[in-house]
Amino acid sequence: MTKIETVPRLAGSATHKPRRSLRLPAETGIVVALAVLVGLLGWAHRPFLEPANLISLLEQAALPGLLAIGMVFALTVREIDVSVGAVFHLAAVAAALLMTAGADPWLSAFAGIALGAVIGLGNGLVALTLRVPALIVTLGTWWMIDGLSLVLGKGQAIALPAGDGNSRAALSGKAFGGVPATVVIFVLLALVLHVVLTRTRFGYRAQATGSNPEAAAHAGIATGKVRLTALALMGAIAALAGIIHLGAHGAVAPADGNGLTLVAIAAALLGGTRLSGGHGSVIGAATGVLVIQMVLSGMTLLGVDAVWTNFAVGALLVVALAVDWLGRTWRNRRADRRHAVPRG
Repeated sequence: MTKIETVPRLAGSATHKPRRSLRLPAETGIVVALAVLVGLLGWAHRPFLEPANLISLLEQAALPGLLAIGMVFALTVREIDVSVGAVFHLAAVAAALLMTAGADPWLSAFAGIALGAVIGLGNGLVALTLRVPALIVTLGTWWMIDGLSLVLGKGQAIALPAGDGNSRAALSGKAFGGVPATVVIFVLLALVLHVVLTRTRFGYRAQATGSNPEAAAHAGIATGKVRLTALALMGAIAALAGIIHLGAHGAVAPADGNGLTLVAIAAALLGGTRLSGGHGSVIGAATGVLVIQMVLSGMTLLGVDAVWTNFAVGALLVVALAVDWLGRTWRNRRADRRHAVPRG
C-alpha cells in the first residue's frame, strides 16, 4: 500500500491569494480639488454658482484647456513644447492676414492649423536630428515664432474684415441652450483625445515610448515617429486654439497667447500626467485647467489685485511639479518594496 505524504501549506505560498488593493483613477485628486474649490467659492459668494457664471468660467478655460490636452501627448512621450503660446499667436496672425487679403475664411483657418502642425513637426525633426530634448529646441523656436508674428503683424492688432461674419458667428455663437461654441469644441476634442490616448494604437505607443524608450524600440515601436506625431499634434492644437480665439474675438493682438504655455503645463501635471513620461490623462488636464481658472476667479471674487495672476499661475506650476515629484518618489519606493528579496 502506497503511503501518501502530505505537504503542509506554508503561509505566503503560491496557493495564498494576494490581497487586492483598491486603485483609484489618476484623476481622483484633481476632481476632488475642483469640487472643493467650487464648494468654497459658492459658499463665499453665492452668485458664483449661477449657471451663467459657471458657463463664463468654462469659456475662459476653453482655450488654455485646448493647449493643456495637447500638452498631455507631448509630456507622455517625455517632451515639453514651450513654443505653444507663440504658435497660438502666429496661427491667428497668419489666418487673419489671409482673411484680410480676401482668402476664404475657412481655408484661412485650415491654413493656420496646418502651419501649427508643420511647426510642431519641425520642432520634432530638429530635436531628433540633434538628439536633444524638444524643450531645448522649442526655447529657440519660441523666440523665432514670436518674432515672426511681430514682423507679419507689424506689432499691431489685426482685425478681421466685416464680411467674415459667418465664420465668426460659428465660433462666437451659442449652442445647446446658450453654451459657447468654444466650450463645445473644447469638451468634444477632450473626449476624442481621451479615446485616442487610452484606446488606440498610437496612444499605447506614445505611453510605451515615454515609459521606456529603449524597451519600446526593441518591441518594434518607431519611437521617433511617435515623438514627431505627438509634437505635430501639439502644434496643430495650439494653432486651432489661436484660430478659435481669432474667430471669437474678431481680432488678434500682439500679446495674445502670452502665458498660455505655463498654464498648459501646470494643468497637465495637476491632472496626473507625469513629467517623466509614460502616462498621461486628457480628462485630468481638462480638469486641471478648470482648477486653475477657478483659483484665478476666486482671487477676483476675493478682491485680489490682478497683478498677482502670474504669481498664482507660477505657484500652481510649482505645486504641480511637487505633486509629480511626490508621486514619482512613491511609485519608486513601491517598486523597490515589490522587487525586494525577502530575508531568510
